[in-house]
Amino acid sequence: MAYQYDLFVIGAGSGGVRASRVAASKGYKVAVAEGSALGGTCVNIGCVPKKLFVYGSEYGHGFSEAAGFGWKHEGVSFDWSVLRDNKTKEIERLNGIYGNMLGNAGVEVISGYAKFVDAHTVEVAGQTYTAERILIAVGAKPFIPEFTGSDLVVSSNEMFYLDSLPEKALVVGGGYIAVEFAGILAGLGVDTSLAYRGDQLLRGFDEDVRAFASEEYVKSGIDVRLNTDVASIELADKADPAGKRIVHFKDGRSEEFGLILYATGRVPNVASLALDKAGVETGKNGAVIVDSNFVSSAPSVFALGDVTDRIQLTPVAIKEAMALIDFWFEGKAVDFDYDNIPTAVFSQPSIGTVGLSEQEAEARGLDFRVYQTDFRAMKHTLSGAQTRSLMKLLVNNADDKVIGAHMVGDYAGEIIQGLGIAIKAGATKADFDATVGVHPTSAEEFVTFSAGALKKR
Repeated sequence: MAYQYDLFVIGAGSGGVRASRVAASKGYKVAVAEGSALGGTCVNIGCVPKKLFVYGSEYGHGFSEAAGFGWKHEGVSFDWSVLRDNKTKEIERLNGIYGNMLGNAGVEVISGYAKFVDAHTVEVAGQTYTAERILIAVGAKPFIPEFTGSDLVVSSNEMFYLDSLPEKALVVGGGYIAVEFAGILAGLGVDTSLAYRGDQLLRGFDEDVRAFASEEYVKSGIDVRLNTDVASIELADKADPAGKRIVHFKDGRSEEFGLILYATGRVPNVASLALDKAGVETGKNGAVIVDSNFVSSAPSVFALGDVTDRIQLTPVAIKEAMALIDFWFEGKAVDFDYDNIPTAVFSQPSIGTVGLSEQEAEARGLDFRVYQTDFRAMKHTLSGAQTRSLMKLLVNNADDKVIGAHMVGDYAGEIIQGLGIAIKAGATKADFDATVGVHPTSAEEFVTFSAGALKKR
């Protein structure tokens, strides 16, 4: 059977754009359908604008810290509309770049949301298209549980386009999106509370990192409320839908906020795809089930990135796209290694981590040792800020290889990238010890750990 396209990609996010561009550059006829802005969540309502907001919010702390270095800052003010609109201009510039990249590669961009007709056919805005292969790369979307008043909250999507900042805000959730936006709001001068129903924030991270970060968030001005859950929400003034909200907590307390952000997880964005018509099976939260080569239950349909609910990171989706292209066109079976993937949380302070946590190493039954320290960074000896940094290294006793590195503190994301290379390459503690530190930096702590920093376990 003759198809209109060799490859039809649903979703022009990071993974979809990479797969379509590379396939087209190899001479294949490719189309990509996108109903929103090019670049997907990361570029438009995720990683990129969030990091710009983090940069902006850090000045809120920086001005006060600058006094210890001799800077006077009387009359400083913040204009939310400038940050918001400059961010939007930058995102629009990136949208144009993505469009040019696709066009220059020969990819046909089809505007609209696609849904399946069968395993080789999709429909977009009433028009059908056929393809030998179809790739699902639609990512994920925020999940907000249904409860009385859930229509009065916002998700991370809306945070990037608020008309104005509230005086007081509540962030509900305990994951990376929750702690990042709590830091952003607090840094921009908003009285910010962070409510999480569990015992500690950042489930899945190393326990020492979780506890240490939570303490530092409190120091930064966030009102962290653990073991706290929302029962219902109502308008303070029924005649003013845009006005303040009253939150009723399950412990019986009630409190008024100008904004309530729910950052309670993300789920695969598959509701409108009509996957059943293509015979595509889904699992937990609607995630598309794929094998090691990203093949779904329909042999002509593939999926990668957040929609598969494996590791929800933009660089992972891009790497998966490249592996899939090699599988299709070079005949190389996918051998994607999901171990030792560095990641960062751009909270304030930031978190960087790669490899195993102490709890994961214990669960695997490994014989290992832990080096750990926390300290006040040199900058803050003059800034007056009481914030501290944490660094932690896990070493396998069987072969002396470093199997985990964790940091809470300034530039943690930048530092952990370099450590990710070392750990991926199999560096040993002896290799770390033999490396000359860059002085004076916080990062040098990772190569100067001595027996005195061994943690008792």
